[in-house]
Amino acid sequence: MGLAHNIVGIIGNVISFGLFLSPVPTFWRICKNKSVEEFQPYPYIATVLNCLMWIFYGLPLVVKDNIFVTTINGVGLVIELIYLAIYCCFANDKKKRVIVFVALLGEVIFMAVIVAISMLALEFKHRALFVGIICDVFNIIMYASPLAVWGKVIRTKSVEYMPFWLSVANFVNGCCWSIYALIQFDLFIIISNGLGAIFGAIQLIIYTYYYFVYGKRIADANQGGKSSEV
Repeated sequence: MGLAHNIVGIIGNVISFGLFLSPVPTFWRICKNKSVEEFQPYPYIATVLNCLMWIFYGLPLVVKDNIFVTTINGVGLVIELIYLAIYCCFANDKKKRVIVFVALLGEVIFMAVIVAISMLALEFKHRALFVGIICDVFNIIMYASPLAVWGKVIRTKSVEYMPFWLSVANFVNGCCWSIYALIQFDLFIIISNGLGAIFGAIQLIIYTYYYFVYGKRIADANQGGKSSEV
């Protein structure tokens, strides 16, 4: 079982790495156009806090034998911060940059409080429960953060601002880590990643429906009449 757990953990790391890289086409477009357009920073802000929490959860100070959780989230944290740096560079609206800065500052303060409570006020046997519940909350927020664009997709009948590969990666990532947690049972990993797989599936259904029913129609079609591939 230990070997199977390690194999699935490695596969999970590879898939999660793909998840973290899935927004690359979006940020390539931002760099190319020198504008963030209508793209929102919220999924990446949510992912930063999610990575911070799971890095802490995977440490031996909280849960033993979960090093794969720590390694991939450490890599993910660096990647997400790079995305947000690019976003701030090309955000023409100062308000967007302020939102990113305030959100990241708040996340650092929040994380410091969680670590302090865990290490100073809780015994080892209680840390996994405390940190695990919080990790689940933020992991679900990360998986659900793309839901913010669902309304825009339905309203405009356009999938332009709904990254397809991010939805695919969310679905596959949720499935893989659920299997990982079932092999060496970890309730907290199962709950959030199981829901992540469900959210990813719903996103893919919405994307498929609007892509094939309405094609590549974009939100500003009435202005420029040009199509843009996601």
